[in-house]
Amino acid sequence: MPTPSSDTVIQRPDLGQLVMEFITNAPTMGYIGLEVLPIFTTSEQTATYPVIPKEALLSLQDTKRAMRGKYPRSDYVFEEGYYATSENGWEELVDDRERRLYANKFDAEMVAVKRATDIILRSQEKRVADLVFSSTNFTANSVTNEWDDSANATPIDDIKTGKETIRAASGMLPTDLIISYSTYEDLKRCDQIIDLLKYTFPMIDMNQMTTAQLAKVLDVQRVLVGGAVYNSAKKGQDASIANLWSNEYAMLTKISSGDLMEPSIGRTFLWTDDSASNTVVETYREEESRGDVYRVRHDTSEALIASRDSSGTIVSNISQAVSYLMDNITT
Repeated sequence: MPTPSSDTVIQRPDLGQLVMEFITNAPTMGYIGLEVLPIFTTSEQTATYPVIPKEALLSLQDTKRAMRGKYPRSDYVFEEGYYATSENGWEELVDDRERRLYANKFDAEMVAVKRATDIILRSQEKRVADLVFSSTNFTANSVTNEWDDSANATPIDDIKTGKETIRAASGMLPTDLIISYSTYEDLKRCDQIIDLLKYTFPMIDMNQMTTAQLAKVLDVQRVLVGGAVYNSAKKGQDASIANLWSNEYAMLTKISSGDLMEPSIGRTFLWTDDSASNTVVETYREEESRGDVYRVRHDTSEALIASRDSSGTIVSNISQAVSYLMDNITT
């Protein structure tokens, strides 16, 4: 019976199912990256896409037609956005001897895949957080009273100001607020929010306040809480747990519902010719190590949606128009 050579890579859809269950639970672990920048599948590794500027969509035109005359016509010029995916992945070796030694304690194969998956998802989450909570990519708007100042903070007013700013810049209203876990905890203790919650939800237990209830008070559709953490210490040093989503910022924005045509903060472009899903699981035999290697990978571009002119120079940023970054949320 023929067998694959030791370096033959084998697709493992059975392990992929295990990974998909893991990803499904990612938001409960604090991963919100793929909710902030939803996946848009593409068969091209790098490409441009047309962008219709808001000037063309919001312009007030004279639509009157004179008798025997022609109807007015549009003469707008579309711009182009650009993306280029890159591959990220991680491998775990399961030694034959280790597998047998600890077989009655845990499934080494499952642990290897879960660990590899967590590593690439955490890396992806960091890329998204660095894009979104960035005063380089967005204008940082300082709040007057920091949100950890429970007695004086005015987050409801700050959100209202942000919504008015976005509407003035783009004609749209934001739908989502992105905050860190510690900021979420601060808002649950904020006097301005508690005072309004008592009337909106009379029987509420403030310690059990949900993101849906907070969204209702802040007048947004969703509140996304980034609670993922990572070890910021160098290899060999004691662990130093840090937040992936900074508590210095909060982002008021519009998140895509999946349609590329829809204005939003951005997308995660997934090159399906190389990775059919956000996590592809593979395995191959490594005889020199006398073990099996388990690989989890994807080919993506986590990108803010930008418009470009024909020369390729960035001329405007759609995400800037539909997003409002609040700074100095905490000390």
